[in-house]
Amino acid sequence: MDPVVITVVVIFLLWVMKCLNVLREYERAVTFRLGRLLAVDKGPGLIFILWPIDTIIRISLRITAWDVPSQDIITRDNVSVKVNAVVYFRVLSAQKAVVELENYRYAVEQLAQTTLRSVLGEVELDDLLSQREKLNARLQTILDEHTEPWGIKVAKVEVKQVDLPQDMQRAIARQAEAERERRAKIINADGEFQASEKLSEAAHILAREPITITLRYLQTLAEIGTEKNTTIVFPIPVELLSALMGKFVPPAAPDAAPGATPK
Repeated sequence: MDPVVITVVVIFLLWVMKCLNVLREYERAVTFRLGRLLAVDKGPGLIFILWPIDTIIRISLRITAWDVPSQDIITRDNVSVKVNAVVYFRVLSAQKAVVELENYRYAVEQLAQTTLRSVLGEVELDDLLSQREKLNARLQTILDEHTEPWGIKVAKVEVKQVDLPQDMQRAIARQAEAERERRAKIINADGEFQASEKLSEAAHILAREPITITLRYLQTLAEIGTEKNTTIVFPIPVELLSALMGKFVPPAAPDAAPGATPK
């Protein structure tokens, strides 16, 4: 066989191998022909390009999770904290992500850091600790609005950890302890108030039916008798003691008449 033919066949096979590319299911190829963007992305599967006239840039359409480094943030109530978060985003339009941005991943990362500092710097520390879901939704909305023209969708933003200074942690602990003591005092006072109301109702019932106090005495004696006690304290009404004293103590003698001679 002619060596020239063999050389041409080998060169043709090598050219065909350079023209054939395999893209995975989650990949798309942005194709430039002589520097101009083709209207349709290629992929997935086996694609054919006219090398070296055509050049491709592979873009992954999978969701990317990026851990935002700890950011030094001063909240609205002048508390210095360190906050880190995680951002989930994906490419919706491979052409916009390539043409509009030099490095779309770097752009999203920098935008996430600045947005995290600006948004969390507008809230107080209590809101930062207690309203995570609301802040996450706000961060996701702001990032999604800015990245939409780039063909990128921010799926979710989560604030992972808030690092507080030691002095602030002790202050929060003291505040929580004082709050618990306040609640305990309120509950105790409320219990005393309810008990006083019940005692007042019981007093009114006893006042209407005096015999009920005797039944209460007998019930108390029955409760004491069930236990192994050698001493029984029996309450006696003050009115009964007064009646007994009136019977056994003689009345006082009347005063003598004026001018009478004592015997």
